[in-house]
Amino acid sequence: MQDLDHEGVTREVLAQMATTPDPRLRTVMEAAVRHLHAFAREVELTPEEWLAGIAFLTAVGQACTPHRQEFILLSDVLGLSRLVNVMHDATGREAAGTETSLLGPFFREQAPEFAPGESIAVHATDGQEIVIFGQILDAAGRPVPGAEIDIWQTNAAGLYDLQAADASVMDLRGRFRADADGRFHMRTVKPVGYSIPMDGPVGPFVKRQGRHGMRPAHIHVLVAAPGYRELVTALYLADDPNIGSDTVFGVSQSLVVAPAMGVPGAPRADLPAIRYDFRLSRRAAGETGGRVGADPSRIMPAAE
Repeated sequence: MQDLDHEGVTREVLAQMATTPDPRLRTVMEAAVRHLHAFAREVELTPEEWLAGIAFLTAVGQACTPHRQEFILLSDVLGLSRLVNVMHDATGREAAGTETSLLGPFFREQAPEFAPGESIAVHATDGQEIVIFGQILDAAGRPVPGAEIDIWQTNAAGLYDLQAADASVMDLRGRFRADADGRFHMRTVKPVGYSIPMDGPVGPFVKRQGRHGMRPAHIHVLVAAPGYRELVTALYLADDPNIGSDTVFGVSQSLVVAPAMGVPGAPRADLPAIRYDFRLSRRAAGETGGRVGADPSRIMPAAE
């Protein structure tokens, strides 16, 4: 036994963890301990502040439910979700591939299937109807036939179906299938910007930092096809006032769109349209194609 000073504690913890059999777990946890201890030394963390942090994280966990994942929300507002996305992109997205964005906490498996041109606004029909169309391509610009496209968004009040109605009711979300030339088209209503949930512990945390807590209007999109990386992205509306200050840092310039009349090739000339071609990257050998930002249990919460 030896007395430990503020540097010795770190060395002793790392020494005990050195026997971890899993090399990746050992690497991750050693780095976590080094950085966490360095953080505590840098800010001279007090016992009171340490207890306050424990209480905050406890409250975050207690706020989680089968339909709300407050820890993903915390990761989002800290920019960690976006950072993981950016790093994941750098490891496998081909240069011409569409940029990713956050999956968010409201993706749901087995959304209803729609025929080309149908509207996902079945119950929540308030708002300006728009058309979204385009083509699914590979990074070289060749069509990807039969790709599956999931789309989901908020209603005119800024609420997802899990927030606005019984959790068993799916609305403003759906699955479409691209044709043999990779083409698709669908209808929806123009989404609105909205606040992240502010009623849990993360809300006051954001407010204390002087942040607005708003997300710009967007439409989530997930595109999947055999042999390709699953594309998790979103289209952001250019006219939203918070397009440049997304609370969860999801916006990329290449994903900003604006519905307009008279878009060449639009399947409905009477409606504003968005034309967007999604480009998929080939999946590397051995890559599983996991969804960045997804809760492992696939129970999606209330953050995005």
